[in-house]
Amino acid sequence: MDTAQAKQADFLANVREYYALTKPRVVVLILFTTVTGMFLSVPGMVPWKILILGTLGIGLGAASGAAFNQIIDHAIDAVMARTRARPLPAGHLTVTQAFVFSSILAVLSMVILSLWVNVLTAVLTFCSLIGYALIYTVFLKKMTSQNIVIGGAAGAAPPVLGWTSVTGEATADALLLFLIIFIWTPPHFWALALYRHQEYARAGIPMLPVTHGNEYTRLHILLYTILLLAVTIIPFATKMSGYLYLVGAILLNTGFLLYAWKLYRHYSDAVARKTFFFSITYLSLLFTLLLVDHYRDFLFV
Repeated sequence: MDTAQAKQADFLANVREYYALTKPRVVVLILFTTVTGMFLSVPGMVPWKILILGTLGIGLGAASGAAFNQIIDHAIDAVMARTRARPLPAGHLTVTQAFVFSSILAVLSMVILSLWVNVLTAVLTFCSLIGYALIYTVFLKKMTSQNIVIGGAAGAAPPVLGWTSVTGEATADALLLFLIIFIWTPPHFWALALYRHQEYARAGIPMLPVTHGNEYTRLHILLYTILLLAVTIIPFATKMSGYLYLVGAILLNTGFLLYAWKLYRHYSDAVARKTFFFSITYLSLLFTLLLVDHYRDFLFV
């Protein structure tokens, strides 16, 4: 390999490390719920300017929050099998490099949202970033077993951000989307914590299975899943969505409840892992249903 090829290979390797710093798979789900919030906020098409710049600004804010999270947690990440290959604990990037990169993303996010979307969305995006990168990561994560419950507010904000980017206000329907993700978050993360509890214990993170045990966590996953079923029916009850969404939501909730029940009655790490991954599919399909139902008159003419 000649010098030019070596430099190109090094450059691409660095790009991949910076990309990994943003937790791209998480950001993709965040952006999907954001865009869904945008489309649900209007009866027709979202203005292209807002769709592109709003998504870009909110996405950069989410990526920045994810990168700051990895900076703050790099020592913890180094002792957990799930995270030790991340750019900082693996030594592929320095804390200084990651901090500069994260700060640039945050500034770009605020500039784009403030100048070309609206100030409310910029402020809420900044609050979400601080909520995740600072309040959750620095304080809640290490202080309480309810860390993911309280901190889940930051992760539930994206559809509200999408909504406000288009309308300039947060309505009851937007807050309902927030509530759905807020209630979904604990059973989603506790399923992961169940089969990773030894890693969390080793890292000194008081996740629910570490502080209260396996059975207690499984019960709370079941209870939150039941609550989630009730909350996800509200869009139909308030006429935000129709029968197409209702039928799909019932089927998805039935699947989630079956996983939660099996997890409670017949625990195994394999079931916990399946429950965790199903919960991701569940949220993606639920928001897809909201979107398809919203435009059903255009799609099914």
